[in-house]
Amino acid sequence: MAVGGGAQRLRTRRLSLLLVSVLLVGSVVVGEDPSSSSGRGERDLYASKLSGIIIPGFASTQLRAWSVLDCPYSPLDFNPLDSVWLDTTRVLSAVNCWLKCMLLDPYNQTDHPECKSRPDSGLSAITELDPGYITGPLSSVWKEWLKWCIEFGIEANAIIAVPYDWRLSASKLEERDLYFHKLKLTFETALKLRGGPSLVFAHSMGNNVFRYFLEWLKLEIAPKQYIQWLDAHIHAYFAVGAPLLGSTESVKATLFGFTFGLPVAEGTARLMYNSFGSSLWLMPFSKHCKADDVYWKHFFGEREGHHHTYHCDEIEFQTNYSGWPTEIINIELPSIRGSDAFPSILDVAQDMTSNMECGRPIQLSFSAREVSDGTFFKAIEDYDPDSKRLLYQLQKYYQDDPVLNPLTPWERPPLKNIFCIYGIDLKTEVGYYFAPSGKPYPDNWIITDVIYEHEGALFSRSGNSVSGNPGAVSGDGTVPYNSLSWCKTWLGSKVNITRAPQAEHDGSDVQISLNVEHHQGEDILPNMTRTPRVKYITYYEDSESIPGRRTAVWELDKANHRNLVRSQVLMRELWLEMWHDIHPDATSKFVKKARRGPLRDADCYWDYGKARCAWPEYCEYRYAFGDVHLGQSCRLKNSSTDLLLNYL
Repeated sequence: MAVGGGAQRLRTRRLSLLLVSVLLVGSVVVGEDPSSSSGRGERDLYASKLSGIIIPGFASTQLRAWSVLDCPYSPLDFNPLDSVWLDTTRVLSAVNCWLKCMLLDPYNQTDHPECKSRPDSGLSAITELDPGYITGPLSSVWKEWLKWCIEFGIEANAIIAVPYDWRLSASKLEERDLYFHKLKLTFETALKLRGGPSLVFAHSMGNNVFRYFLEWLKLEIAPKQYIQWLDAHIHAYFAVGAPLLGSTESVKATLFGFTFGLPVAEGTARLMYNSFGSSLWLMPFSKHCKADDVYWKHFFGEREGHHHTYHCDEIEFQTNYSGWPTEIINIELPSIRGSDAFPSILDVAQDMTSNMECGRPIQLSFSAREVSDGTFFKAIEDYDPDSKRLLYQLQKYYQDDPVLNPLTPWERPPLKNIFCIYGIDLKTEVGYYFAPSGKPYPDNWIITDVIYEHEGALFSRSGNSVSGNPGAVSGDGTVPYNSLSWCKTWLGSKVNITRAPQAEHDGSDVQISLNVEHHQGEDILPNMTRTPRVKYITYYEDSESIPGRRTAVWELDKANHRNLVRSQVLMRELWLEMWHDIHPDATSKFVKKARRGPLRDADCYWDYGKARCAWPEYCEYRYAFGDVHLGQSCRLKNSSTDLLLNYL
């Protein structure tokens, strides 16, 4: 939008700090005394120190060819640096060649003999996966964020992307690419270059990567220096859409295939997905089971063949579903080929025997624990050729990982500020029914039914009744609620809860409950009302349980997992929170929620019912050449800096 030059420059300067702070390009200066300077000069000082780290999610980094591959019957060959993930043109015209560049050996995670791919580097690797007039907007991830940064004059060295080969398991990322060594150097370089610690913004599986990094770092540096290093290099961690207990969609991708919206068959997608060592990283697991402490191995010299022993609480065996809403997998097997096929299914042994005599198919159910510990894959080993490969990966890259078994619950990391953010109340898959298809591998299974959670209820695609323990709300359309909300266990015994509309509001519909009791290990739910057809954001905030540390959980109604990083509401809240953090006059522990007004010109619009710009205390009608409708001429008033003071 075009505005007067002087006014535009003034507003740009006033808002630049706000946008610097939140678009993952901000952090707070350690050791600076806020009272040593005042007003604009101090904020400029903070702005000069800001930096940030972006860790993308699964399939959110471009992969490029690092080979020359001739593709018969196609004019599109692969040459070094050609785009592999994602290039829909090559997927359509030369899918077999494309698969060679994507597939990995399932046992040793090496590339195909004829083609290898490597992750792209820099910000371009995470903005648009498939640039183009049509495909670009459809594959855009972080592009809008970067546009805002550039618009407000953010320095290029303040934004640091750390893309990775999302096909690899954590240990292979370090072994092949030294990824975690490089990530440590990235934090240290940012501190030296900018003068302050960084924000970490991780989306989806990027949170799993960051968790592994923290555990790897614990073994890499002296124990006494670990917390000091974290405090010096990381100011805040934003966990967005984190699958903290896994995701059931990974089960569907493993047995049936998940196409990512590409024009490929499910069987082809399954073949590709199961070759990745990371395919098990998102598997659902029990919240009641933990592995042994890795320090025993590290300090007592056990280097080879170490197995992380599972320790499950008694509640795991006293209750059903491993803390999930229902059984993850219900599968029909054609026959029984010996008891070894089901090593730990003791409860159904008698039923299996009777079914063997009658020659009927067997219906078996598996919980999250039985998926993550390998019981399920052992059970179908005689019926699925992928099972042996998956069992090998499970043991080598997860159960025997030298740093961490990722398929275990995550306790609160020892970081100063943690914000766990996710969407709720969308229809989300939580369980599946599989049966043999009668076709050869990789199309040998079909999905006969799907179990969903939605707004506190369970139902099936077929309409059949579903038994289970649904949560109070549902997930974000990809990750179930119980997995997303695990970070609520990081909150202390007293929590402040605020519920407010996502849209701009005057505070009349804000509800606040202070010092709500929270019992460890249990979900915490607000006793608050909802107005129909209004989307809310609910804040759970704790700044008292751990001195000097803050923990917050934000739940956004109807926010989709894959689109959450593009949410205007999320961006606004991040801006305000970081503005609050760096401002010397801030008096509250968290940003105030009493009201939300427009922060940008784009937030102003024309109210046709009142024949004026909406939010007249914030916006005014000011035409500029090029405006084509009334809404474009509604712009923020010159006192935009003053309105930001309302949120301190």
